[in-house]
Amino acid sequence: MLSKWLLIVGCIFIVLGLLLHFFPGALNWFGRLPGDIRIESERTRVYFPIVSMIVLSILLSLLIGFFRR
Repeated sequence: MLSKWLLIVGCIFIVLGLLLHFFPGALNWFGRLPGDIRIESERTRVYFPIVSMIVLSILLSLLIGFFRR
């Protein structure tokens, strides 16, 4: 069971790596969605990617549900 999940995760990383290699601007939208909080001052930067993490959670839930069936 664990080997199956490791193979799936590995394949996902390979696809993401190829996507970012051949299309470097493909995921520029991630982390810049409306609702992501960014606070910048002279000395500090604080970033809370709330909406981006919600989108990622939904996508992973759908992906896991698809492979579980």
